[in-house]
Amino acid sequence: MSNLAILGGEKAVKVADGDMFTWPIVNREMEAAVLDVLRRGAMSGTDVTKKFEREYADWYGVKYALAHNNGTASIQTAMFGVGLKIGDEIISPTITYWATCLQALSLGVRVIFADINPISLCIDPDDIERKITPKTKAIMVVHYLGHPADMDSIMAIAQKHNLKVIEDASHSHGSIYKGKMAGTFGDAAGFSLMSAKGFAIGEGGILLTDDRTIYERAILFGHYIRHDEITIPELKKYSGLPWGGYKYRMHQISAAVGREQLKKFPAEMEEIDRAMKYFWKQLEGLPGIKPHCPGAKSGSTMGAWYCPHGHYVPEELDGLSVERFCEAVAAEGTYCIPGCNPALHKHPIFSIIDVYGEGKSRNCPDVPEDELPINQHLPVAEGIQSRVFSIPWFKHFRKDVIEQHVAAFRKTVESYKYLIPGDNKKKSTEIRWGLSSALKK
Repeated sequence: MSNLAILGGEKAVKVADGDMFTWPIVNREMEAAVLDVLRRGAMSGTDVTKKFEREYADWYGVKYALAHNNGTASIQTAMFGVGLKIGDEIISPTITYWATCLQALSLGVRVIFADINPISLCIDPDDIERKITPKTKAIMVVHYLGHPADMDSIMAIAQKHNLKVIEDASHSHGSIYKGKMAGTFGDAAGFSLMSAKGFAIGEGGILLTDDRTIYERAILFGHYIRHDEITIPELKKYSGLPWGGYKYRMHQISAAVGREQLKKFPAEMEEIDRAMKYFWKQLEGLPGIKPHCPGAKSGSTMGAWYCPHGHYVPEELDGLSVERFCEAVAAEGTYCIPGCNPALHKHPIFSIIDVYGEGKSRNCPDVPEDELPINQHLPVAEGIQSRVFSIPWFKHFRKDVIEQHVAAFRKTVESYKYLIPGDNKKKSTEIRWGLSSALKK
């Protein structure tokens, strides 16, 4: 007889969460920094923000950083910064959050979707090659869920075809690819810094680049109050108003939190990494579930393990669906949701929705119906929902607590045969276009 909680047994997780999943970790220094901004009435200033930019850029070892009010803005500005214009195409992974690429449409840039690698869950370099056309001008790379993308292959493709590379590093604060920080390979990188991300400051985003022209174009686009920083003559003579018509200044309360966060984040990240690796080590060798992270000898890391997931191998559990598996694990008192971000190419906004009143989708102005993104077949991305699941995101290394959550997964795997009779193989009807709202744990 099974002792699974979903079938009437006791839950594996009996301890209260406490602050095990509380994020970000707020200290007195952060509170004091916020109060200083408030008391000085400096919320809309730039003095604290510029210090934060310099310190963030130094952490990554790049020349320039430009803070934004959110990550979406930082990525849109990166697109403008590298010179994308009406009629250009940018290749993006289809498995990602919408803010990786949707804002390209506002620039008149078409998004071309590529499939993902089934192990890293990042963009598949081979499919990038297949999607390049004469209109392709850039590749958007996402280090998905903190796992670094295959930057060696991607940069080789970019060099071969003279393409710009933008990194969406919103999931990968502190992640390392073969000894170098993710977000420092391409021409520019954009980061979300919102409160559920690995490096969390409340709301905000930041752009990184080593290219002065990209940096100054980014200032021109949405930071009119800083046009005195423009030095390139052909840009300076037309400064004064934001070229994009946007106001993307970071609120200085966020910048103040960010400065203090930088001081403590490396230690927090190290503890998260230790906790997540311990979790997976205890589950090593079990059938059906595998960690989503680089190998120990790869020279790559997961940073703060934003929204951590695992791979699900139903063939090793007699075809038990991931939905039924996660339902049983969650009943044990832990966190486990099937799937990940859905494939963006299947959303009508990239194929048929007429957002701008142009009579057709801006993303597909002259595309035959059978070639619309919504009619594309990207096999790995379209099948990935049944092969991944989320796991608890531990913020502290507390073996006794972690081991109870481990027990929830182990117990479910070891008793999976009892779940098969109640498994109707249903597909999840819940589409999570964003992941952060589900990050209670």
